[in-house]
Amino acid sequence: MTVIEFVIEGQDAKLAATELVAIKGIQGNWKTDETNKKEGTIAVIASIIGIVGGTLAIAEQIRQWYQEYTKEKKAKAIDKVLIVCDGQRLLLENASIEQINQILENIAQK
Repeated sequence: MTVIEFVIEGQDAKLAATELVAIKGIQGNWKTDETNKKEGTIAVIASIIGIVGGTLAIAEQIRQWYQEYTKEKKAKAIDKVLIVCDGQRLLLENASIEQINQILENIAQK
């Protein structure tokens, strides 16, 4: 089974991970990453194990989720989000919906 991991760093990483795995169409969970501790920063790993529905729609929701956490109202709520799947790594900061969709299709095809 292919798993897509989202490594989330920042003060609100736990809340962000909770909201990520609650997105409709995503099946997954998250845990605190004890190996990746920085002063004043929390790191969590959200694991997506299943996608229900179209990957493009979910990619759009993930992009929207990321943008909400990096908006001015939540300034520095999360510092970084990295998607890791089958050796591919994608930093969400400048990722397009198409790039996110391409990674999500890995899990949908398996």
